[in-house]
Formats: sequence, structure tokens, C-alpha cells
Amino acid sequence: MAKIKIATAWLGGCSGCHMSFLDLDERLIDLHGRAELVYSPIMDVKVFPAGVDVTLVEGAVANSDNLELLETIRRNSRILVAFGDCAVTGNVTAMRNGLDRDEILRDVYGELGVTFGKQDGTVLPVLHESVTPIHKVVSVDAYLPGCPPDADLIWYVITELLEGRQPVLTEDLLKYG
Repeated sequence: MAKIKIATAWLGGCSGCHMSFLDLDERLIDLHGRAELVYSPIMDVKVFPAGVDVTLVEGAVANSDNLELLETIRRNSRILVAFGDCAVTGNVTAMRNGLDRDEILRDVYGELGVTFGKQDGTVLPVLHESVTPIHKVVSVDAYLPGCPPDADLIWYVITELLEGRQPVLTEDLLKYG
């Protein structure tokens, strides 16, 4: 029997959700026995593959690269999980919403950042005017909240999905921020 193909992706965010994913510790060995990790920022794969069964997407859509990757993920994934508060609500990443984009680019990259950050994305990805949670861009099949989500919650959601069940997040499992 073929293993289920799992992917994780990192959009605009801090990577704390992936740190929690690694906190699965010995459960990662169990996961490896049941599923094949085919794409992740913790491995060296450059192109998101087709035919992925479950993808955990961390972070929000903050720029043109995030948008392109998220659209590819949606096309190539049977189940897409919003992984962490930035993916679910925008959270910390969206704190720049309402601020002046040019001022942000100037503060981070200098005067050239204002030029490059608004062009075709060949030098820098085009910074969006505002940050968007992923469900505002593509359809999402499950939500895994938390900043970051607890490893036990990640394990619960993954194992439910591997068993073909929709994870039910009861109030005692939910924690935001």
C-alpha cells in the first residue's frame, strides 16, 4: 500500500509552526512509517509536487511569492490545512495591515526597496498592500489554530486526516495567540 503524501509549506510567518511540527519528536518516526513527506521548508525540494494528499500551510499571504505558492499548493493538494494563527487569521504577519507599504519597504530595504518591492517580482517578491489569511485566497479543508499550535494538536489533526476523518477541534483543543 502506498504511503500518503504529506507536505508542509511556509508563507509569511515566523516558522514557529514548523518548530512545533518538529516537536512531534518520536512521533515523526511513526509518521514516517505511515506517510511520505514530499515537500517542506525542512527539506531541499524546490518545486511543489502534484498529487499531494495533505498539505499543512503555515503563514499568511504577504507577497507575490506567497500567493503563487499557495495557488500551486491548492491545485496540487487533496486536503489543505491552515497551519497556525497566521494562516488562520493573519495574526502577527497581518499587524502591518494599515501601515504604509512604501514606508515599510524603505525601512527594511532602503530607497531601492520601494522600487523593487513594487515591480515585477524579479528582484524582490511584490509586497501586497495587506496581509491575507489563506482562506481568503483559496479554499481550506481544515484549520489548525495556535501560535504556534501545540505538537499534540498537530499530531491529533494529522492522525485524524491519515485515518480519513475530519478533525473535530473541541473547545478544549483550541488556543489562539
